[in-house]
Amino acid sequence: MREERSRAAEAEESGTVAERGAAAQVAAPGAGVPAAAAAGAAGAGRSRPVTGAVTLKQVAAAAEVSLATASRVLHHSGGREVRAALVERVQTAAERLGYVSNPHAQALARARSGTVGLIVHEVTDPYFAAIASGAMHAAHASGVMVMLAATFRDPGLELDYLSRLRAQGARGVLLAGSGSADPEVNAPLAAAIDAFQREGGRVVAIGARPEAAVDAVVPANAGGMRLAVRHLAELGHTRIGVVSGPGGLLTVRERLSGLPADAPEPVPVVEADFTREGGRRAAFDLLARHPEITAVIALNDLMAAGVLAAARQAGQDVPRRLSVVGFDDVPFAADLSPTLTTVRLPLEEIGRRAMELLLEQDEAEPDDPPRTIPVEAELVRRGSTAPPV
Repeated sequence: MREERSRAAEAEESGTVAERGAAAQVAAPGAGVPAAAAAGAAGAGRSRPVTGAVTLKQVAAAAEVSLATASRVLHHSGGREVRAALVERVQTAAERLGYVSNPHAQALARARSGTVGLIVHEVTDPYFAAIASGAMHAAHASGVMVMLAATFRDPGLELDYLSRLRAQGARGVLLAGSGSADPEVNAPLAAAIDAFQREGGRVVAIGARPEAAVDAVVPANAGGMRLAVRHLAELGHTRIGVVSGPGGLLTVRERLSGLPADAPEPVPVVEADFTREGGRRAAFDLLARHPEITAVIALNDLMAAGVLAAARQAGQDVPRRLSVVGFDDVPFAADLSPTLTTVRLPLEEIGRRAMELLLEQDEAEPDDPPRTIPVEAELVRRGSTAPPV
């Protein structure tokens, strides 16, 4: 995962994560412009200005402070008052490097509103509810208002919402839903993202968005599937089936890519909606086609709940006759009967980190490459899995 500053450094620079976010709320990109070369010898301990454009990031690195702290000192961007010692360090570094602020870049950032958009697939899905909770807490800590929109898994709505938020001058957009594998869907969305970012807006995605140059928080979907398969194999299961969401979603493809490629026979996969009812119908179909199966992996916990319901209706005891593994570890997973073994992703943490990344982008340099923050998965063993009979 992305390297983070120590608690001690955070306390020295700005006190808390919330305070760093508050500064990021109004901070502007800090690309500098070339400074005139200094005439004569520099003072003791001072180097000549660097040639070319000096960036805010270089000043922050030289002063050993965060971008937010450097912006508060040099751009007067708000947030907690910076301690005198840090102000002196930043100003000294800026002077030594020959940094000159870019007022045009700052004006572009400040012209945008204090609102960000959060686009999810379904507000009733506990996966998105948990992500939204983490994102909204991070936004609140930075004094930013969040506009929540649901696409109902219609990619056209995602494009429409992004265009509307751009027209309203939103500061940024967090795309929390899975990307599409369809190039015809991705091309116009990538163009809209590019236009929004060229105007000073920011976009962050949860999950890979290969069609667009955006920062992303990327859960270990393939790794999570490998954990589920390994757990079932360790229990002795050799006949495993998968209940999957729609194959056109990148999240689905990533999770399926974690299935063993060297299995003697292909693992049977049945697609359905990413819902409880979709999981129930897919489980009936899977077990009817492959009665030899002793374990089922569902690609989210809602579908896993449907698999449990189908097993009860079919008179198959879980876990004695059929083991079931879910994915995500949403809150109700521990309340199902039996309790659900599942792949845990820290959903609220993912939402929080994605929103913080979105707000931190105000301090990013325009030519910085997209950042990717990986998030690991872990297996949570509960009552829905056991050795096959």
